[in-house]
Amino acid sequence: MIMTGAEAIIESLKNENVDVAFGYPGGAVLTLYDALYKANFRHILTKHEQGAVHAADGYARATGKVGVVIATSGPGATNLVTGIATAYMDSIPLVAITGQVAVPLIGRDSFQEADIRGITTPITKHNYLVKTVEELPRALKEAFYIARTGRPGPVVVDIAKDVFAAEFDYQYPSEVALRGYRPVYAGNALVIDQVFEELRAARKPLIFIGGGVNLSDSSPEMKALVEQTGFPVISSLMGLGCLPFDHPQFLGMVGMHGTYAANMATTECDLLLGIGVRFDDRVTGLLSDFASKAKIVHFDIDPAEINKNVLADIRVVGNLKWSLPALVERVGDVSAELKEQVQPWLAKVLDWKKDFPLTYKQEENLVMPQAVVEKVSELTQGEAVVVTDVGQNQIWAAQFYGFKHPRTLLTSGGLGTMGYGLPAALGAQCGLPKSKVVLFVGDGGIMMNCQELATLADGNFPVVILVLNNQTLGMVAQWQRMFYGGRYSHTSLKGHTDFVKLAEAMGVTGLRVTEPENLDKVLTEALAMPGPVLVDIWTPETVNVLPMVPAGARLDQMIMGG
Repeated sequence: MIMTGAEAIIESLKNENVDVAFGYPGGAVLTLYDALYKANFRHILTKHEQGAVHAADGYARATGKVGVVIATSGPGATNLVTGIATAYMDSIPLVAITGQVAVPLIGRDSFQEADIRGITTPITKHNYLVKTVEELPRALKEAFYIARTGRPGPVVVDIAKDVFAAEFDYQYPSEVALRGYRPVYAGNALVIDQVFEELRAARKPLIFIGGGVNLSDSSPEMKALVEQTGFPVISSLMGLGCLPFDHPQFLGMVGMHGTYAANMATTECDLLLGIGVRFDDRVTGLLSDFASKAKIVHFDIDPAEINKNVLADIRVVGNLKWSLPALVERVGDVSAELKEQVQPWLAKVLDWKKDFPLTYKQEENLVMPQAVVEKVSELTQGEAVVVTDVGQNQIWAAQFYGFKHPRTLLTSGGLGTMGYGLPAALGAQCGLPKSKVVLFVGDGGIMMNCQELATLADGNFPVVILVLNNQTLGMVAQWQRMFYGGRYSHTSLKGHTDFVKLAEAMGVTGLRVTEPENLDKVLTEALAMPGPVLVDIWTPETVNVLPMVPAGARLDQMIMGG
């Protein structure tokens, strides 16, 4: 079929079952946007390219599909870099289509030229520079295949301006054959036997679930393993929701702001099953003393991740959809035996959970941020899709919201990107229009991409934005308070920003809470609104996120408080 490069891109997106793209037009992609206009393809115009890429990321996390973002050359493409890096760190499937100057102008420092392929090489799974229209279908087919298979991640397809207008006989490839890319699905079955023997020998085992369980949609298989073995379970930030928060074997989040029970269980266990985890430094604390009494079994689809931070005694390389069912089947008839042998250990860790719960001090006549999260959890019954920005709001959401389902906590875990939350919530609401999407964000983070309030209003996306307004860069100020002698260098946000007026100026309903007795009423009203709403919630300035493991300390050296 004869068509232009621009038309071929749209047809390729349809072939990949893409139902929406996020983006921002510019000179190098005008031909593509003209084709989008003619094709009536769904496109969400954000107010900034960074908003577009975070929205595509939020869409991908919420739906499990590949997110698509479009930007023009030069500054349009470079404005995607933070979002691409965010997706790369958290293994989010994303395809970024960027315009490039025309082929004769490449390499001449032309107007709005930037080497986006070179710039993004360290933060993508792969990237392309397409200079001829004939190579376009193959590049797009491979981009989507690479983005969604194996360990997911972002791929950039940079397309020269003249390619969009060139005509050719379009045929979309039916298969992908990449010599250097062979993602492993099934691993070595003998390794499963080794893991099984370690399960039988362990007396203090612990299951540690991470974001890989979410990304592979392996929560049912993981839950089957948990219930077959009777082992206690901990989670990373990215793994929350894969096991319901109220499951009788769940101890909570582990790491810098983890629960007492989760951190102590990690310190004392004799077998640690790390399932789809990176063993990030925010989880491990002092690396040399992390789970020092345990044998480590690491399940991961990416062999490069194993032994990178924590040395594994047993490496289980493969898709969790293969390894977890294989281990569940192997456990089989000895399920009752395993449950019996770990009962004393399970009772001990559950006592820790009961004796040292997450808690906080209620200050008189003040709206405590933790209480806000608890109230939202109660009102939504744990059924909302929760998006966070980065900082104290992120950790309070992780600690005090009762997550019941996978893919219901969307947060920038690896890169820790402030400004992520608002556009990611937009993307999640776009992908899941029937779900209630709630954003927890600080008064610092909301300002980084606040222009996307107007995008919410444009589409009447009913996102509920809860600004935990403590008039400070909360997490940075907490560190200054705890480790820098209370010297608050450039962390005060006391000024004249009226978030209610800001929201209303962009077409979003604005509400405010300043007193505890009004919290329930205003949150109930906000959650019932058919369109976007921002609630400015005044919280105390010096509330700390606790527990906390100081940098360089062991997991059992928690600052508790509360």
